[in-house]
Amino acid sequence: MNKRQMSKTTARRISMTITYLILIACAVVCIFPFFWMLTTAFKSTAEAYSFPPTFIPKRWLLSNFSNGLQVADFGLFTKNTVFLVLINTIATVFSSAVVAYGFAKFPATGSKFWYTCLMATMMLPTQVTLIPQYLLYFKMGMVDTYWPLIIPSVLGGGAYNIFLYRQFFLSLPQELNEAATIDGANSFQTFIHIMLPAVKPVSMCVGVMSLVFNWNDFYQPLIYLNSTKKFTVAIGLQFLNSSMGTTKIGQMMAVSLTMTIPVLVIFFICQKYFVQGIKMQGIKG
Repeated sequence: MNKRQMSKTTARRISMTITYLILIACAVVCIFPFFWMLTTAFKSTAEAYSFPPTFIPKRWLLSNFSNGLQVADFGLFTKNTVFLVLINTIATVFSSAVVAYGFAKFPATGSKFWYTCLMATMMLPTQVTLIPQYLLYFKMGMVDTYWPLIIPSVLGGGAYNIFLYRQFFLSLPQELNEAATIDGANSFQTFIHIMLPAVKPVSMCVGVMSLVFNWNDFYQPLIYLNSTKKFTVAIGLQFLNSSMGTTKIGQMMAVSLTMTIPVLVIFFICQKYFVQGIKMQGIKG
């Protein structure tokens, strides 16, 4: 190996080392808030506000979890959230796939125009459509019900999800549809038995994104729900914050940790499908 090759190898190693150091630093910055929440969940209020701060609790208080969960009815809040998450995740996966399949495999006059309009809605801030949507649901008598939180998932599931599905449907050969038609399958049967299994990675990706969004959604339940018995976990945490403030920070972090763990577990279980769906969209799109 000559000096030129050695210098290139050295430069490449230095570049990789710097890159990894930057990535490690970014990872530490991203993970630190979760680490702080994890350790604070076991601290007393005095130790949580002590200076200099302690990263490992001197005394592990497991009572923070039981005491924090007793302040509000988090069992009911969790039940409400699970109900909304299941309904919205299933509805989003199915409805966005149906809409995308129509755009991809059934071209009609004006379909490109309407698809462009659909994609343009991604550039609209949520605050722009907030008042018209609220007035619409108010006139229909749906305020303080779960319908405003469910209807968007049933009617399309979101422009981005439709985009993901459509790109993948376009990559599938038209011969699949033709073969199914020759075998006597109608459009719905072709979609259910052939197309949906073919886009399983995208379905898992959309499902995970929908699940995480609906579990953490604070904005829409805050706008449309008024009754305490209908609150979700996100609203319950805000209710807990209002009740405790900074006086019992350990209990609040304990409840926050308890409500965060299910999403993390589901994400780590499904991350293979999530990354695979995004990667395949980048290749085939």
